[in-house]
Amino acid sequence: MINQDGLLKKGTARDIPQYKLRGLMIDVARKFMPIDYLRNLVKIMSYYKMNTLQIHLNDNGFRQYFENDWDKTPAAFRLECDTYPGLTAKDGSYTKQEFRDLQKLAEEHHVEIIPEIDAPAHALAFTHYCPEIASENYGKDHLDLFNPKTYTFLDALYKEYLEGKDPVFRGPRINIGTDEYNNSDKKVVEKFRAFTDHYLALIEKYGKQPMLWGALTHANGETEVRSKGVLMNIWYNGYANPTEMKKQGYELVSIPDGYVYIVPAAGYYYDYLNCPFLYNNWTPAQIGNKKFEEQDPAIRGGMFAIWNDHYGNGISTKDIHDRLYPALQTLSVKCWTGQKTTLSYATFDSLRTKLSEAPGVNELGRLPEDTLKLCSIYPNSSLILPVIEAGYGNTVSFDIDCCKENNGTILTQSNNSVFYLADPEQGKLGFARDGYLNCFNYRLPTQGKVNIRIIMTNRETQLYIDGNHKETLGAQKVWAIYPENKLNVMPGAEFTPTVYAPIEKNALYYQHTLFFPCQKTGNFKSNVSNLVISVTQKK
Repeated sequence: MINQDGLLKKGTARDIPQYKLRGLMIDVARKFMPIDYLRNLVKIMSYYKMNTLQIHLNDNGFRQYFENDWDKTPAAFRLECDTYPGLTAKDGSYTKQEFRDLQKLAEEHHVEIIPEIDAPAHALAFTHYCPEIASENYGKDHLDLFNPKTYTFLDALYKEYLEGKDPVFRGPRINIGTDEYNNSDKKVVEKFRAFTDHYLALIEKYGKQPMLWGALTHANGETEVRSKGVLMNIWYNGYANPTEMKKQGYELVSIPDGYVYIVPAAGYYYDYLNCPFLYNNWTPAQIGNKKFEEQDPAIRGGMFAIWNDHYGNGISTKDIHDRLYPALQTLSVKCWTGQKTTLSYATFDSLRTKLSEAPGVNELGRLPEDTLKLCSIYPNSSLILPVIEAGYGNTVSFDIDCCKENNGTILTQSNNSVFYLADPEQGKLGFARDGYLNCFNYRLPTQGKVNIRIIMTNRETQLYIDGNHKETLGAQKVWAIYPENKLNVMPGAEFTPTVYAPIEKNALYYQHTLFFPCQKTGNFKSNVSNLVISVTQKK
């Protein structure tokens, strides 16, 4: 309020969230995401008042996509590990110092990092390393709960990250996993409950609050599992009935799979969350079919989840971010206001697109204006453009006076992607990102002039030659399996996923999406002019 003298009146304004915990669970185990992306994600979350990032550090693919062979099924543990040399994934990992520094950055931005080591299911990375702790009855992604070496292995793993004056896991909470273990045998259920309590106690011993995935209805039994001070991700009511878990004394984090699970390009759960529905209808008080009172003291807050179930499906970090960002904007509102939203969804949706991701962050590759132009671009030089990459909803075009180019000739590149005038394997026009190599069925002529136009969306990449549509790279049915019939791998990449031609019915849908790199140029011979990057569709 401004008084008659044109001065602001003195006073205090307070904006208090309905839910204390407002966050995101992200699976970096089955799709490695660079540490620089996680650092930017922390900044984005802070900007939108999301205060909790749970990082799922280990997991594995689904055996049916890999000849039903556990030994061929990929699995990853993403942290540097001295206790068990060789356990750390070779296709992407974080050093212990990188993970410490990520948490320090998060602390500065008032975001808590919750590390998650998932066991005793989803544990194939551990049994690949130490086969003797694998279950003989339920599959190698299950740890053997009756083998003392299982506990020796995990106890030592936690010790590495929680002990000492400068522990790798800095924050107040640790998630021990415990979801989706087999419950067909009563003795196994009781052993699972004992395992769960053992690791809740271990986390408490290190002075941290333990957290776990809800599974204790699925694993109902007599063995006592502590609940006081324990935070539970409540995701599916058949695995953990939220009413019963509240009665037992657990603090609950609402993360219901039927509302807030994203599994990119998988064909189940959500590819993109239904943001209009969530904005208009959901709050953390809604857990599956159970509706609690708003601000029920047992409901500490809400999260949404990004699960990267399908190894080798071409999904990039940019694809994940494109799905994550509108969900984050929407659920940041719902976790802050609960039912008390004041804008219609249509108004909110129109306004949210005008906001930045965070100061200095442009993971979406938005252009600062509708068109960017360069008259010419030269080999081995930096591009003087206000974006490092141009994202979905943009078109790139350029004229090229062609010379014969060697295989592997780069036109432009960034830290995340490469655009080839002649790809390394076949000499075709193509691009690579996140370790995946994608090629158009087109080779540049060795002489003469050609106009190239590339249209980029979140579903496909289109190529036009001299104004005529040449090819659309969209979703392609593939089958991930080791170790033959290689299809798309970026040569020399640090992260090299393996993708193969489809066999029988176990298909994935490989994505061919592109963020066009605009950081620097490669060593090409042709003359390139009239580079234009323009907005095709507003994001």
